Amino acid sequence: MYDLAIVGGGPAGLSAALYAGRAGLSCVVLEKLFFGGQMLKTSEIDNYPGAPEIRDVFSFSESMRAQAAEFGAEFKTEEVVEVRENNGIKTIVTTNGEYRAKALILATGAFPKKLGVPGEEEFAAKGVSYCATCDGAFFKNKTATVVGGGDTALEDALFLSAICKTVYVVHRRDTFRGAKHLYNRAKNKENIRFVLNSTVSEIVGENTVTGVKVKNVKNETETLIDTNAVFIAIGSTPDSGVFKGFVKLDKYGYVITDKNLQSSVSGVFAAGDVRQKTLRQIITAAADGAESVYNVQKFIFEH
Repeated sequence: MYDLAIVGGGPAGLSAALYAGRAGLSCVVLEKLFFGGQMLKTSEIDNYPGAPEIRDVFSFSESMRAQAAEFGAEFKTEEVVEVRENNGIKTIVTTNGEYRAKALILATGAFPKKLGVPGEEEFAAKGVSYCATCDGAFFKNKTATVVGGGDTALEDALFLSAICKTVYVVHRRDTFRGAKHLYNRAKNKENIRFVLNSTVSEIVGENTVTGVKVKNVKNETETLIDTNAVFIAIGSTPDSGVFKGFVKLDKYGYVITDKNLQSSVSGVFAAGDVRQKTLRQIITAAADGAESVYNVQKFIFEH
């Protein structure tokens, strides 16, 4: 039996593994795909302190894994299909077998919702992004387009307005569901332009994005917007399906935690994008991983 099992091998899980190893906890990390998580889907990272230009994201994630492994963390590429708890012992069932642990960290992350339009996959990381705070700096003094009508879309537009020459906001309705104060701030920005009652029909380009086709939902006319980037902000989906019925989730599927990152089940913690939080970044996920292990240590000591 392990002291700690971690489900998910993104920045939160890798950080947790490092801190667990340094604390002398026996630890196993279970990841169904690739260690590194969502950060492997970006071509470059430029907002991680001390590493201003991470161009080889795969090597960066592998260095995080290797650093944790040096302190004794074990890594398994296995998909978790069930999690249960009995008399304080957590059992994690995978496609290959079972693992038992005194404590558990859920760090499976979340993935952005997609538009599902032509060009979206083709130009991923070539102008199509799901994170303005991650990738906005690459489009300084250029034109960007934000798709969405909630808080995130408006916040992205405001963030980009300080970087980009022009920011278009494409929304399928004529009113925004986002906070009114955010809309008012965006409306007062000279370089933010609203394209309302419109949906994206196609993202176009050559090697990178050069434009986005939008269709007016009322008269069905189609317009081409010249743009260097398309930031899609229509929400995200937590990868928490396997935890449904095991821990409490909010209406969107995010794990509900207390101030110590503990879920509704004693000894089960959540870190990174899978839990309720306001900012989803590599650094905040890594911080969650470190903090969750600190609380795991206290839990094991007290039990």
